[in-house]
Amino acid sequence: MIEATRLTKRYRGATAVDALTFTVAPGRVTGFLGPNGAGKSTTLRMILGLNAPTSGSVTVGGVPFAARPRGLRHVGALLDAQDVHGGRTARAHLAILARTQRIPPGRVDEVLDEVGLTSAADRRTGGFSLGMKQRLGIAAALLGDPPVLLFDEPLNGLDPEGVRWVRGFFRRLAAEGRTVFVSSHMMAEMQHTADHLIVIGQGRLLADQAMAEFAARDSAPRVTVRTPGLTGLAAVLTADGAAVRPESAEEAEVTGLTAARIGELAHRHRIVLHTLTPRTTSLESVFLSLTAGHADHLTGGLR
Repeated sequence: MIEATRLTKRYRGATAVDALTFTVAPGRVTGFLGPNGAGKSTTLRMILGLNAPTSGSVTVGGVPFAARPRGLRHVGALLDAQDVHGGRTARAHLAILARTQRIPPGRVDEVLDEVGLTSAADRRTGGFSLGMKQRLGIAAALLGDPPVLLFDEPLNGLDPEGVRWVRGFFRRLAAEGRTVFVSSHMMAEMQHTADHLIVIGQGRLLADQAMAEFAARDSAPRVTVRTPGLTGLAAVLTADGAAVRPESAEEAEVTGLTAARIGELAHRHRIVLHTLTPRTTSLESVFLSLTAGHADHLTGGLR
């Protein structure tokens, strides 16, 4: 379990993370979402003890990560798939990590097999694609068989088959009772990966809820109408409590009334409708609406 309490980080007067409080529970995949510049990577680095908080605290299993010897046995992390020595083979890269953490050398071949890199184990990583480096980074995170796993943008560079594999793999890890924390700036990635979401913007917590609850945040019905009598229809619908946003001279998006109610009102006032189409609100639109105005608030490469 990961627990953050009023976690704060400031750089030269700029606040990257602002009093974040959240819990990442075991047994599920938790998505960590926010636009670029939201403070996600800074938060992950504080969880791993790579950056010290300005104030507040964050623990893994009740203990600050920096206080744990042989950390890979407690937390596995993939922060930057490109951060590997290009002159080393995949097997050599993992063997060095295993040796420094006193992990049995046989574990190297086990994790290479788990991520599908056995056939590339003796190739130099400088020739790896980004997708292969992502798999190698996941193997490194698994090396100590830890109960807690952190991944920063793990789907970057993967082909569709690789994306499906990662999603299934994360779900299997969570089903084993592990804590799985996955950072991304794209809702479309998390929609099919996460069970729970933590969303931040400008370093502040915006949402902390189950995926189903997040999807229900914007439950107001949306309907597209097309009619030559748009002005008159807009007045009727507005009087009935709807919000009408014209998209052309004859077409508008209506929020707050069902298609059936719009049809009833149009019939009652003898307004001809050419189209009446309910719209399904996507999770992406809910995410973009929630984080609007919270992107790229910092300079200097903070994320």
